[in-house]
Amino acid sequence: MQETIFTIGHSTHPRERLIELLNQHTITAVCDVRSTPYSQFNPQFDREELKSSLRASNISYVFLGKELGARSEDPSCYDQGRIQYDRLAHTALFRQGLERVQEGMKKFRIALMCAEKEPLECHRTILVARHLAALDVKVIHIHADGRLESHEDALSRLAKTLNLREDEHHMFRTAEDLLADAYRLQEERIAYTPSPTEDEPTFRAATG
Repeated sequence: MQETIFTIGHSTHPRERLIELLNQHTITAVCDVRSTPYSQFNPQFDREELKSSLRASNISYVFLGKELGARSEDPSCYDQGRIQYDRLAHTALFRQGLERVQEGMKKFRIALMCAEKEPLECHRTILVARHLAALDVKVIHIHADGRLESHEDALSRLAKTLNLREDEHHMFRTAEDLLADAYRLQEERIAYTPSPTEDEPTFRAATG
């Protein structure tokens, strides 16, 4: 039986709404994949407060932002100041994160949580879910209204949004090529770029 994992964005929900969505889909553990587990505008989802709220609802919490976050402290994961998902995905730390998720799935019904409401606007879909799917893990995205969308359907929606279509006249362009283009184009839109005011040495090194 294929393993299944869910994703969710906390968005601007009240804390109670997020827990309601998790309970609706019988989630028993949240893996927080935010690089920085704090929110200036939604402090109800700051790491400690969120962990306490989830515990009160019998939902476990684990922080995996270091392993599976969209940012990296490794300068080699950047090109001209922009994070490169392919490089990040090949780091030992990222692979350890995927392994931790797969191990956790044996005991829990897990949702990967980040901030963005729309799954296609978030690295949880374009980076993390992509590599879990490659490991034959079934990924399902929980939307803000409680609706479920399979990762495959989300990618089809992305391809349509980007006006990508299979080329019937090009025998070498496959469905896999189309999806690879969709991932690449969306990564270019959403991938993290440190702001000029950030002082982390790794970011300075990455930008030269």
